Amino acid sequence: MNFSSARQYFYQEIQQPDEYLNLGKAALYIAQEEYPTLDLEEYLNALDTMAQEVQERLPTSRYPLRLIQILNQYLYDDLGFTGNHSNYYDPRNSFLNDVIDRRTGIPITLALVYLEIARRIDFPMVGIGLPGHFLIRPDIPDMEIFVDAFNRGEVMFAQDCQEKLTQMFQQPVSLKPEFLATLSNRQFLARMLTNLKYIYLKQEDLSKTLAAVERILLLFPMAMLEIRDRGLLYYQLGHYSQAVEDLQNYLTKVPGAEDAVVIRRLLSELGQD
Repeated sequence: MNFSSARQYFYQEIQQPDEYLNLGKAALYIAQEEYPTLDLEEYLNALDTMAQEVQERLPTSRYPLRLIQILNQYLYDDLGFTGNHSNYYDPRNSFLNDVIDRRTGIPITLALVYLEIARRIDFPMVGIGLPGHFLIRPDIPDMEIFVDAFNRGEVMFAQDCQEKLTQMFQQPVSLKPEFLATLSNRQFLARMLTNLKYIYLKQEDLSKTLAAVERILLLFPMAMLEIRDRGLLYYQLGHYSQAVEDLQNYLTKVPGAEDAVVIRRLLSELGQD
């Protein structure tokens, strides 16, 4: 594969066991495809500096809720980080360097800043992929508190999460256990890239949409819906032989797919009866 250097570095980073994968670095490699001259060390140093400044404020007794309070005061009151409510689908909200520079982002990238600082002060936290929103929580057994990095670090409990879902979907939603499951580092990165995928699709930028899908498939090579979408993007971009390969692969692996009739019709148009 003829990868850009940023893509190569991203690929190398995600070859590590999940627990050793550096989320901050991997996210910056994602951004580096958009900003080829991006200096990773500058932004990793910025996170180090933030963590050092938080470290200096920490009390002797490191109670989780107190640590969250200190992190919130530092990030939201002192540095002015905020959720980008006015331009949620700006792609810059998905690039860690832009989020650090502009002090604004979407739930998952603000969560990433929070996680990276918390990790550096030895207060590990994990991502929670709530449908339609993204939360984090302390990585402490039996501690069911959640932090909403998009809303100034609001502390939430399971009941609050249920209310958030009901509010977002404008109908009663049952809080299933899997909604509060911890995401792996790879799942975290895939969710970031999925956001970019749909942002670029909405902008009708098919090349950048394809780049997002390609990186999701580096993380999860057997994600069949992504293989299908890559095939459809290849088709729209005029890469017909690659489109045929992906779409045939999709039908072979998922013969009973709901969209199988549509995909077969497209393959027929491409001369693959």
